[in-house]
Amino acid sequence: MRIEGSWPAIVTPYDNNGAVNLDAFNQLIDFHIKHGSSGLLVMGSTGESTQLSLPERRDIISHVADYSRGKIPILFGCTCSTLSDTISLATHAEDAGAFGIVLIVPPYIKPPQEAVFDFFKQVAESVNLPIAIYNNPTRVGVNISPELMVNLSKIENIIADKEAIPDVSQLQEIQNNTADDFSILCCDYPGYSLILPTLALGGAGTANVAGNIIPEEMEQLSRPWVSQDDAIQAKELYFELLPILKLLYSVSNPVPVKAAVNLLGFEVGNPRPPLPTFSGAKLTELTNLLKNTGYLDKYSQ
Repeated sequence: MRIEGSWPAIVTPYDNNGAVNLDAFNQLIDFHIKHGSSGLLVMGSTGESTQLSLPERRDIISHVADYSRGKIPILFGCTCSTLSDTISLATHAEDAGAFGIVLIVPPYIKPPQEAVFDFFKQVAESVNLPIAIYNNPTRVGVNISPELMVNLSKIENIIADKEAIPDVSQLQEIQNNTADDFSILCCDYPGYSLILPTLALGGAGTANVAGNIIPEEMEQLSRPWVSQDDAIQAKELYFELLPILKLLYSVSNPVPVKAAVNLLGFEVGNPRPPLPTFSGAKLTELTNLLKNTGYLDKYSQ
């Protein structure tokens, strides 16, 4: 199975009391269906997975899997601090009828490479679901080496790799040594500038933050290249969107993007502490940028 295009990692909406707002997920999902996102990631870094309790994560999976079924594919973040909780959440996702799940290395504990492989393998063997592996060493403290990712790609239901790394040569090694139906996606963090190199190497698309607010443009930017024209158009669009990307990563994700989604007219609340609220000069800058580019008018609800 190959997944392609733009897979926005969507925010987790909260109500005025800071509780998860399940109904607001419906509006976000409908927004992405309307504007053509290929798929979605729920409860990733952008979705504040580490700020959610296990019961909240179960409720989100149950609700979103049910609402999205047959409409748009969604990968649910299921990694917990322990293997047993991760397997429990993954099997809950399968029971709920989820399309698939996404896994990261459990943060903070910094396991060695062989232990990382065993962790992912045991979760993969516990479910009959497509699995994407998310490599973000800055967040979790461990880099999944190219050799390990290649070995993980040979596990039948591990179908994709999302890379958030500063080293393009790592993408090169993975792309060159995995099967054609193994999907390599990258993040849209402009500090790593991975989108154009990933697509140039034959990558499948992006798992991104910006698609929360400019879904059509990120879908266009994230399509695999088949011609020289695709490369030229992608380069032009990337530099057009670069000021937005920079602002969305000017403070720890998802602080800016939650503010941006609220600007569009959704009610997703603020990030949970200790993450701050996006405000002041930066919020004014973001508001003006979205107004001046026409995206605020285009996507306002």
